[in-house]
Amino acid sequence: MIGAFFDIDGTICRNSLLTEHFKKMIKYELIDPLVYEGKVKETFRLWTERVGDYDGYLLTLTESYVNAMIGISEKDNEFVSEQVMKLKGNRVYKYTRERIKWHKEQGHKVIFISGSPDFLVRRMAEKWGANDYQGSIYHIKDGKFSGEISPMWDSKNKIKSLNKFCEKYDIDLEKSFAYGDTSGDYSMLKSVGNPIAINPSKEFLDKIRNDKEIAQKVKIVIERKDVIYKVNINVETID
Repeated sequence: MIGAFFDIDGTICRNSLLTEHFKKMIKYELIDPLVYEGKVKETFRLWTERVGDYDGYLLTLTESYVNAMIGISEKDNEFVSEQVMKLKGNRVYKYTRERIKWHKEQGHKVIFISGSPDFLVRRMAEKWGANDYQGSIYHIKDGKFSGEISPMWDSKNKIKSLNKFCEKYDIDLEKSFAYGDTSGDYSMLKSVGNPIAINPSKEFLDKIRNDKEIAQKVKIVIERKDVIYKVNINVETID
């Protein structure tokens, strides 16, 4: 069996599901807006002004989000999660949308492995017809989020999840595909015969270039506005 492993945030979605959920939780007054106004807003500003890095912004965002979710009721979260999916679930990259469709037509196992919360990843998998999925698990105690999580945003945990799916579906990794955009996806892309980096962060791109094993087989895809570019790994970048 051939597998197609997709990260979601920045790979399928044009933004982060976690970010959209964070903003909606604030809008519905379930999270204090001051939580976002601190370090998160500042690291986001630095990244948008291109003096900070994207991976650093995501780490700060995630840490603040995890703490803010403590004590949120499962019932309130279900409502907000549905709103996020209705409003943002279709805002995806054309390239990966077409790749998901192609893999399904070929009979491949389409699997989403994402650092976003499992309750959002599940909805995204259902919406786009994925065969299976794995997100970061936000544990519940007495009907509320406890603050305990089983993360899925780092490279170490993503490869564990990928290997679990390989065993479950008897997947041939050498014939399989993986799609990602940040360093957390590195292990997934390295493990397959057909790795594709979508709009990769500089940190991720540098990591790929420094690994001859993955550099010789990876495809770099850039989607901007309504144009899709396929770029050689050795193309010059300006710091």
